[in-house]
Amino acid sequence: MIKTNVMRLLDQAGITYKAMEYEVDEDNLGGEHVAELISMPQEQVYKTLVAKGEKKGFVVFCIPVNMELNLKKAAAVLGDKKIEMLHVKDLLATTGYIRGGCSPIGMKKKFPTYMDETAILFDEITVSAGVRGCQLCIPREALIEYIDATLCDIAE
Repeated sequence: MIKTNVMRLLDQAGITYKAMEYEVDEDNLGGEHVAELISMPQEQVYKTLVAKGEKKGFVVFCIPVNMELNLKKAAAVLGDKKIEMLHVKDLLATTGYIRGGCSPIGMKKKFPTYMDETAILFDEITVSAGVRGCQLCIPREALIEYIDATLCDIAE
């Protein structure tokens, strides 16, 4: 297994994690499929989404792979009238990550980060290791503190 930048950052911070590799299926990059491949409940596997608000600019949302981001709730959390999802073609330039490998850890810049409140149901959650084919299982509290995430109701 190769060490990703995300793993190096967590190592430097002294945060424990378990790397979970899986076979990448280019035809199915969906998070539900990833959860199945790593044998984790979908509610415990989090995807990282990037959006742009009118006031705060780029923001990061972490939600379970079996849920959708509620744009109205997300905008309300930001105090914005509306937000728009970042187009996939702009993801790499903005975050340093590609679709299917976007992690809330180690983006090019530190963006405000919001995590769906359902995370409190689990001691550990998984997020991308920053590449397709690897998820990291991390203690929830350590992850929230490290990425300075705000827990809120943003998914449905």
